[in-house]
Amino acid sequence: MDNSVLAIVVPCYNEQEVLPLTNKRLRALLDSMMQDRLVSSDSYIMYVNDGSRDDTWSMIAGYSEQDTHVRGLKLAGNVGHQNALMAGLETARQDADITVSIDADLQDDINVIPEMVKKFDEGNDIVYGVRRKRETDTFFKRTTAQMFYKFMTSMGVKSVYNHADFRLMSRRAVDALCQYEERNLFLRGLVPLIGYKTDSVYYDRSAREAGESKYPLSKMLSFAIDGITSFSVKPLRLIFYLGAVFMLISLAILIYVIVALCQGRGVQGWASLMLSIWFVGGCVLICLSVIAAYIGRIFTESKHRPRYNIEKYLK
Repeated sequence: MDNSVLAIVVPCYNEQEVLPLTNKRLRALLDSMMQDRLVSSDSYIMYVNDGSRDDTWSMIAGYSEQDTHVRGLKLAGNVGHQNALMAGLETARQDADITVSIDADLQDDINVIPEMVKKFDEGNDIVYGVRRKRETDTFFKRTTAQMFYKFMTSMGVKSVYNHADFRLMSRRAVDALCQYEERNLFLRGLVPLIGYKTDSVYYDRSAREAGESKYPLSKMLSFAIDGITSFSVKPLRLIFYLGAVFMLISLAILIYVIVALCQGRGVQGWASLMLSIWFVGGCVLICLSVIAAYIGRIFTESKHRPRYNIEKYLK
């Protein structure tokens, strides 16, 4: 099939160390797919520079100048991985029939992209890249990731287990995605809401070849909070249940105090009283922080600010 234009969208943030290898591997894959007439000869790679502070953009500009199958999209500032990815998808949908999003470190297996395209030809609008296992992750990251997916499911959020942002989307799927206008993007939760026909391909994730991970623990926690607060109000309901539990505990303590007074026993519970105050105080602060997170999301959404600004687009 030679009429499907493929755009491989690659968000980049300070990726100068890994970019030469990434471009070499993606170009070889794209050439192979075009030679096999799996995709159109107009297919291309789009690197999205998310406000990098190193030589990432100059390298992208050089690749674009030398190769008609490489494009560069420069954002005016750093807007985060999800917004940068969305910028690439929204731009690519103008002339691409299908898009494949993948991180610049190429830890996801690019060799399953032809299989994704074949599943698109079979009628699937969305094809998820799903990891078979997490042997390359540390014990901490593997455990926390599994806890995250299970917690998101318990919160009622639709997501694909062991899937990140490596996926194929048809043009109409991207068009549907662009109708979701929220600023707190969590694409792993948004894409399953589209509802078109989907399928999955499975692969083994490899270790990063160069550079450092752009998702340290602080960003992972922030990303998890964004995902939960963007798709579920269950944490707010849990606060009500927590308050009900505290009321029952306080009622039990009241009964205990009354019985102790009737029996003539003095109440000596200074330590338990202080412990209770600190415990309840901590729970109150946690509840307030949950409420504040939702209020913060409302505050951000109400401003209707643009997700990103494009400074330059090199074709």
